[in-house]
Amino acid sequence: MPAIPIGTKGRHARRVTDEIAINFLGLEGARVLATPAMIGLIEMTCRDSIVPVLEAGFDSVGTEVNVKHLAATPMGMEVRFESEVVETDGRKVKFKVAAFDEKEQIAEGTHERFVINVERFAGRLKEKIAGKG
Repeated sequence: MPAIPIGTKGRHARRVTDEIAINFLGLEGARVLATPAMIGLIEMTCRDSIVPVLEAGFDSVGTEVNVKHLAATPMGMEVRFESEVVETDGRKVKFKVAAFDEKEQIAEGTHERFVINVERFAGRLKEKIAGKG
């Protein structure tokens, strides 16, 4: 597996739409970016930043998320997600992450991913389903 360079950065932007906003407060004007959706977008920003340096057949899975959701982002506003590789240890990759809407920083924290061989990973899952793992 090639080394993932410290400092590798990722960036992704997404507008807050119905699919990623909360809907449980009962008032349309109170709909904001949902924390689980924000975390998922942070994870994908990290993942997408390292995929280009991985060998064919390899990818990564999230293993730890430590993120503070600092501010609400209303429907229609764009959010920018940023990641930076700050540490690697074998197949473990640690990121510093942040998110910003059009007005302010809305999230900060860290995320950890583990590089996997996709075929081997699928084999382990098959064994687990069969009761062998």
